[in-house]
Amino acid sequence: MKKLITTIQNIWKIEELRTRILFTLGMIFVYRFGSFVVLPGVVPSRLEAANAASTNDLLGLINVFTGGAFNNASVFALGVMPYITASIIVQLLGFAVPYFQRLQQKEGESGRKKLNQITRMLTLAITLVQGGGYLTYLNAQGAVDPTLPSGIFWAANIIILSAGTIFAMWLGERITDRGVGNGISLLITVGIIASLPLAIVAEFELQLAGSGMIIFVLELALMYLIVMATVLIVQGVRKIPIHFAKRMVGRGATAMPAAGIRDYIPIKVNAAGVMPIIFAQALMFLPATIAQFIAGDDATLASSGLLRTLTNPYSFASSVITFVLVVVFTYVYTALIVNPQQYAEYLKRQNAFIPGVKPGKPTADFIDAVVTRITLPGSIFLGFIAIIPAIAVAAGVNPTFAQFFGGTSLLILVAVVLDTLQQVESHLLMRRYDGLVKSGRIQGRSRMQGIGASM
Repeated sequence: MKKLITTIQNIWKIEELRTRILFTLGMIFVYRFGSFVVLPGVVPSRLEAANAASTNDLLGLINVFTGGAFNNASVFALGVMPYITASIIVQLLGFAVPYFQRLQQKEGESGRKKLNQITRMLTLAITLVQGGGYLTYLNAQGAVDPTLPSGIFWAANIIILSAGTIFAMWLGERITDRGVGNGISLLITVGIIASLPLAIVAEFELQLAGSGMIIFVLELALMYLIVMATVLIVQGVRKIPIHFAKRMVGRGATAMPAAGIRDYIPIKVNAAGVMPIIFAQALMFLPATIAQFIAGDDATLASSGLLRTLTNPYSFASSVITFVLVVVFTYVYTALIVNPQQYAEYLKRQNAFIPGVKPGKPTADFIDAVVTRITLPGSIFLGFIAIIPAIAVAAGVNPTFAQFFGGTSLLILVAVVLDTLQQVESHLLMRRYDGLVKSGRIQGRSRMQGIGASM
């Protein structure tokens, strides 16, 4: 405890870090305040029944990421999700369209600025489409004031929703520039954390009325172990050693690498991050959509058989399919973002080589084989993380609390917290203070991650 108090005092002593943290907290407060400002013409009390029914589907997932703003029908109901969608689309286009590949890889800062501008414009277009869909959803739930003219309601609220998303995106960018951590990721993380206290209280009351405190304590201990395992996977890398050739300078031999270039290639165990789970969940939401269309014509067909099983995210069949999809998407996404040929070309330009491996194609094949092998445990772990909430529900855990045992929420929380701690750690170490974790090693305390950072 004394070490923690000392670290907090050291953080407060650094004026720049203190200013950044206070600025970040201020922006987060503005975002959370906007999550409770209701759209004009909407009656939130009429959404309660729909909110209770949508905890396990796509709408429930969106509500978690927006910190309850979706179910509150607030001006930030869409949050930064349209921006995330636009970013994913632009990233995928970078793998398939030569123009976007050139912007990402060869045009440097100017290319990144163009991509940011394209992402913003695409965000606005997606927001307009999703805003119309969201207002249709509110109208179908009977949450719209019937005394308000329909045209005014639609025109005004589409503009408000679009402005809310753009403003949330602006808040995230300001946090990134003047605060601590990645702003967009922090806003999503704050939205996820916002529902954690109520989930813990609900689980506590459930276990207190049933099995007792021992089960609740065991659940918290199990969650702690899962979080620690997730940290290990997120931080885990396979270091491929490299050597640099020597060149003759006068009468002596001098090693080629310049200061700061390390002698290994860091290959992440989980290079795909959270994207495989997002893609898998998006596909698993399709059966629910199909069931809703079928229900209009044949309610019996929609409410029975395999289709009904797949619409339940906690069923055995749904869990097995989700696990397989996550493993497959992990390999696919890793193959897209990790380019062994690019590593081989970089090593050749730097006059470097992997010991025992010839330059060129043999180097690319070797790196590809290493990536394939280490992706297997990473993909299996991601698959288990994706289905742990279903296992927790089957064991009697409240579904709201079970979401924090795994899935997208847990991976986002771990990744964003580690990134934020890394930045705080860097500020402390630059001022010759002890870091946040003196005995361990946050990624910010460790050595720079070799040529992976420079590529």
